[in-house]
Amino acid sequence: MKDLLQRILRLLPPRLARWLLGRLMRPASGRAEGALPGTVDVQATPVPELPLAATVTVVIPALNEAKRIASVVAYALADPATAEVLVIDDSSVDDTAALAKAAGARVITSTMLGKGASMHDGAVNARHELLVYLDGDLAGLRPGIVTDLARPLLAGEADFVKARFGRGGGRVTELTAKPMLKVFFPELAHLGQPLGGVISARRTLLQQLAFEDGYGVDIGLLLDAQRAGARVAEVDIGSLEHDSQPLLDLTVMANEVSRVIYSRARAAGRLHVDQIVAMYESQRQATASLEFILTRRRGRQRLLLLDMDGTLTTTRFAVELARVSGQEQALAQLLDSPTDDALARSDRIAQLFRFVHKQQFERVARAAPIRPGVIEFVNRMRRAGFMVGVLSDSYFVAADILRRRVFADFALAHTMQFDGDVCSGQVKINPAFLPLKAGQGPAVCKSHVLRRFKAEAGEQPLLECWAVGDNLNDLELLRLADQGYAIEPKADALRREPRVTVLESFEELLARVPEAPGAAPPPRPADHTQAA
Repeated sequence: MKDLLQRILRLLPPRLARWLLGRLMRPASGRAEGALPGTVDVQATPVPELPLAATVTVVIPALNEAKRIASVVAYALADPATAEVLVIDDSSVDDTAALAKAAGARVITSTMLGKGASMHDGAVNARHELLVYLDGDLAGLRPGIVTDLARPLLAGEADFVKARFGRGGGRVTELTAKPMLKVFFPELAHLGQPLGGVISARRTLLQQLAFEDGYGVDIGLLLDAQRAGARVAEVDIGSLEHDSQPLLDLTVMANEVSRVIYSRARAAGRLHVDQIVAMYESQRQATASLEFILTRRRGRQRLLLLDMDGTLTTTRFAVELARVSGQEQALAQLLDSPTDDALARSDRIAQLFRFVHKQQFERVARAAPIRPGVIEFVNRMRRAGFMVGVLSDSYFVAADILRRRVFADFALAHTMQFDGDVCSGQVKINPAFLPLKAGQGPAVCKSHVLRRFKAEAGEQPLLECWAVGDNLNDLELLRLADQGYAIEPKADALRREPRVTVLESFEELLARVPEAPGAAPPPRPADHTQAA
């Protein structure tokens, strides 16, 4: 009977064949007994084991997954439902991209650092309507998972499918996500792994959803899909192996997951507590602290500090924000004023942006033109063992976007205060820019960031620091660094400073990137004179 059905399906037009297959695979009731509205328990209503044509794009967001990426790609290609494997490389500093391509994947570089951006890039660039997302560090996968995840979509049972694996979720799932779902979204509380990144969905659905930047992307997609009226299903895929997250990363993950659930609950009219918005703002500001950044150093003893305005970008963020918010003339009177100290000038500039929505800040940062060669330089310096940071006298809300656009490790800047996502006009100076002791050096200066890095390096001191800037407010930092570079300097003092090397572009810096620690020196060229 199955062979006869397969022959019939091959004779039908593709659209009619898919419709017929969907009708045959759809359970009579459309929902298992006891399932909550809007969800489907696929395991309770098993579908016929009919073969699937190769109609699925498998998307694998990947960052430094050279250890397992080739095996995950090969696994996905071996599934009969897979039509292509698309690896979105987050500017990895190892051989992730090359290994994925060699294994048969189509590889593109993500438009921005972060899993959310990579997942969105996958939805945009996929060639097929059905998408299955896998993580690049998976192991222990049983055969047929791609088919199992795609089958509910093709059968018309679901529009968005989460994978269930193992006996339970991780610590953040059990202690944060599930309790919060039970309160705010009880119709999804039964899901085993609401935070899991192994999912399938229709591309047309995903293109309507918002992709969060951080750890909250998976729960955000789930909640947005459910709120959009999509049918959510869960498929048991057995067990799998994942690389575990460090405890400090789990803390950040828990904060992000909480923030996303709160925001979706508020959007759904299930939350009316304004204090939650303030809580998220405090969490955002915590990631702008040097203490948080030091926890992510992970033994690296080389440091690269990049000025943002005029160095990474060809414009100044405050100038562009003033232009789009109608404060251009007022800002021109404040910038580079010799009568104001740095603190007073920062306060006055911040007041200009009162009542500007945070989305406007973000749009300007995303549109800022980046200098040619910056991304390649940052990538090669990270490969050489440098921890790369973006420093700015501007605002963290913008600096963090710029650092992700160039794939840097962290950003340090001052934090603009927002009330309900609207700028309050108050700015909080980042303590990392202040002197270690009162009276030591300028009141607010990027050079203090480097001093604090050196003072708090602990048992693994910094061995080397590079800094790149373009203006007078970068001069002290460039003097203090082991290697200080000025790109198209705006002040003659940088050109006269003997400790500063003046360059015209980041392409010139690429030739100066050092070898990674412990790397073998390049082979010496053959002596053709002796050979002759």
